[in-house]
Amino acid sequence: MVVFKSHVHLERNLFSFRQTCLSDCCVLYITSTKSDPLKRLLILTSALILATSCGEGGQPSGVMSSGPQETCYSRGELDWGGPFELINQDGATMTEADLKGRYSIMFFGFTECPDACPIIMQKIIYALDTLPEGMQKPRAVMISFDPERDTPEKLKDYVENEFFPDDMVGLTGSDDAIAAAAEEFQAKYFRTDQRDSAIGYSFDHTTAIYLMDENWELKSFFLPTQNPNEMAECMQNFLPTS
Repeated sequence: MVVFKSHVHLERNLFSFRQTCLSDCCVLYITSTKSDPLKRLLILTSALILATSCGEGGQPSGVMSSGPQETCYSRGELDWGGPFELINQDGATMTEADLKGRYSIMFFGFTECPDACPIIMQKIIYALDTLPEGMQKPRAVMISFDPERDTPEKLKDYVENEFFPDDMVGLTGSDDAIAAAAEEFQAKYFRTDQRDSAIGYSFDHTTAIYLMDENWELKSFFLPTQNPNEMAECMQNFLPTS
């Protein structure tokens, strides 16, 4: 295994990058270098953000640029996304089959998330509002890492926030079911105890946003450093029109 470590000047040195290569597969981790959760603007501790396969000459072939800007990533050879069986905000069992037939823009989070998830939601809301008229907007989906607190009832209150998309879906389930869903997306999460905090515990977790097509296949994904305008421009390459 070959490990490369480097620190970059991103958001005032809040993050470090580490690329790990095993055989012909490389994985890039973006890790927070700050312990104070208020300073971890995007909560990237141990977050798997981007994976690539190394092609001939050592060039990445797993992630390819698509569309007018370099930050619009196609799925390439990434095998993210797959089957799941979870519980939605109405208490009903939902699988990936229930989300087919329409694009979805999804992420992993939890309702008590103090910083990363609100930022993600703001980006999604703004990006969807920026899409041209007549373009079919994807359904927003959040899978919660926190089944202990995120009951269907609590998720319902969360997704029915007046500022969120009207048809947003919130999903929870057993620890095993959530772990299985996260594994399908290579999403990482770690519970962190916060005894001096009112919420008691939190999570460090992957903050990638996934664009899934009508067949529940990964079409593109967005990194925490991308802004909503870039997300909207990218989605226009894939979304159907009415």
